[in-house]
Amino acid sequence: MAFTTKGMATRQRLLEGAAAYLRSTDPGAATLDDIRAATQTSKSQIFHYFPGGKEELFLEVARLEADRVIEDQQPHISELDSWAAWDRWRKAVIARYRAQGAHCPLASLMNQVGSVPGAAEVSTTLIGQWQDHLRRGIETMQANGSVSAEIDARRTSAAMIAGIQGGVSVLMVTGRTDHLEAILALLISHLRDSGRAAA
Repeated sequence: MAFTTKGMATRQRLLEGAAAYLRSTDPGAATLDDIRAATQTSKSQIFHYFPGGKEELFLEVARLEADRVIEDQQPHISELDSWAAWDRWRKAVIARYRAQGAHCPLASLMNQVGSVPGAAEVSTTLIGQWQDHLRRGIETMQANGSVSAEIDARRTSAAMIAGIQGGVSVLMVTGRTDHLEAILALLISHLRDSGRAAA
């Protein structure tokens, strides 16, 4: 469906409002009435801009949040060419999730992969893009001799994503970033140590 410039702005405002609301509550329990009240819109407006209703709106929120996951780590995640750069990236990740708090729309979406059409594609695309950034960072560090050539960049970057998601899952339960901070410190130390051993 094509919208006017004003219509696109209204749709984006509704989408941003829904995303803000879902960050403040349990997305799995949210209803369209909750979104309508939070965004001060009518149900007819929601269905006008999101004809698929709740599933379409939540999927668009997930796409928005997925884009922000990478955006919030920029420019650091694209410049992982020194240990100082890796430290800046680590701090950016922790700051992002600390600010987000205990509610994670993307984590909720990943738990609904079987019931929300398109959820698996959004999650898989995000994970692939995120992992590619980290893999390239590791390969850059291998090229400048800071990380051992024996390190498998693909598997290590996959472990980083798994570690971050695990830390975020614990954050959602405890409200604390301790586990996220621990796994990032451990994995980056592993990379540093491999470089020292190879020297």
